[in-house]
Amino acid sequence: MSVGAYFNRHAQVLVGSLGRVVQQPFATLMTMGVIAVALALPLFLSLLLQNARIASGNLNEAYDLSVYMDKKAGSGRAQSLAKQLRLRSDVAAVRIISAEQALADFRSDSGFGKALDALGGENPLPDTLVVTPSLSASTPKGTESLKKAIAEMNEVQTVQIDTDWIKRLHALLDLLRRVVILAGVLLGVGIVLIVSNTIRLDILNRRAEIEVMKLVGASDAFARRPFLYSGVWYGLGGGVLALLLVGIASALLARPVAQLAFLYHSDFRLEGLKMLACAGVLGLAVTLSWVGSWLAATRHIRAIEPL
Repeated sequence: MSVGAYFNRHAQVLVGSLGRVVQQPFATLMTMGVIAVALALPLFLSLLLQNARIASGNLNEAYDLSVYMDKKAGSGRAQSLAKQLRLRSDVAAVRIISAEQALADFRSDSGFGKALDALGGENPLPDTLVVTPSLSASTPKGTESLKKAIAEMNEVQTVQIDTDWIKRLHALLDLLRRVVILAGVLLGVGIVLIVSNTIRLDILNRRAEIEVMKLVGASDAFARRPFLYSGVWYGLGGGVLALLLVGIASALLARPVAQLAFLYHSDFRLEGLKMLACAGVLGLAVTLSWVGSWLAATRHIRAIEPL
């Protein structure tokens, strides 16, 4: 058999299997719908986790380090240290708060201005540097490394940072990621079983046809081929429906997420699936369905023997 004839035969079987699938619209939609739901649930949760990581990564100001200078250092040393820190690759910005500015802010914000005036005396507050790490360094590990490096610099008295809540957020996101992976694996197995059962029923309904094919010399692989392509169509249809479900859910949540981000003074927007991710979902759906078809067709067609 030539290569052209081989591909022509497969193309005929592919189109023929699509015709059989379309002839049973209700059963086909039910199977595709179950596949779509099984794919859409972990896919949507994964999309939410991805957006949560992007949102937490954009909150690099939450990792700001407060660097308190020694009182004897003077403003010149604070300026010099700020210039030195800006040259670091793990630092995005450095803001200087002079001792005088810190005291003025404390007077206005605390409500103890008159009490401070009554006490008199020199300013007890030091010059302070507010160091914002770069996006790549905005992790608990990255900021701890930066904190240690700054603390070892001359005339730095204290370096403070509160990342406990960020550490808890990252730990929670990692836990949820593992849960999503586990759910995805279980639902993937479910897709294989669903398609396998659908193909099994189709084989039983066409048992007489398969017996006739074997009587005239057809091999198991030849008889199995239409059912494998039917599984491909089930997976492709289920994958497309899953992408539609995720797209609709993302569109419904886009506005509330934007409003929530606005309340936190952020321009964050919910990101949808990329083209490469969509192609991956369709490929995964087709692969899982093909595996289910192959398992059912191989087992049950082998068991059919003409009388």
